[in-house]
Amino acid sequence: MNIMSITLATLFLVPAAYAADKKPMDGMPMDHKGMNMQMDHKSAAQTATATGTIKKVNTESGTVTIAHGPVKALGWPAMTMGFKAKPDQLQKLKEGDKVQFDISSQGMDSTVTRIEKQ
Repeated sequence: MNIMSITLATLFLVPAAYAADKKPMDGMPMDHKGMNMQMDHKSAAQTATATGTIKKVNTESGTVTIAHGPVKALGWPAMTMGFKAKPDQLQKLKEGDKVQFDISSQGMDSTVTRIEKQ
């Protein structure tokens, strides 16, 4: 066998050997005693206050995009992200407005509960 054949054989056999080593976890007993986690797979809503700058207002989808500073209460770094908001909250906002806002965040859903221009 030449070196090329050995190399090709290795490249094909290693993934197969790795897959054969993995065992399914179905039916494995797991003890969750002492673990402080909610078992319904939905995290509790968290609230926080932040400041930022309006980047986009979309009244049709009911969202506002805000570039905000770090949100320590939620462990978020500074970033730009979209939030759900009520139509009456969106009507008074425009791109470039500096705002302070309260949010309720649950999993990947974040909603503005209060927003005021600075």
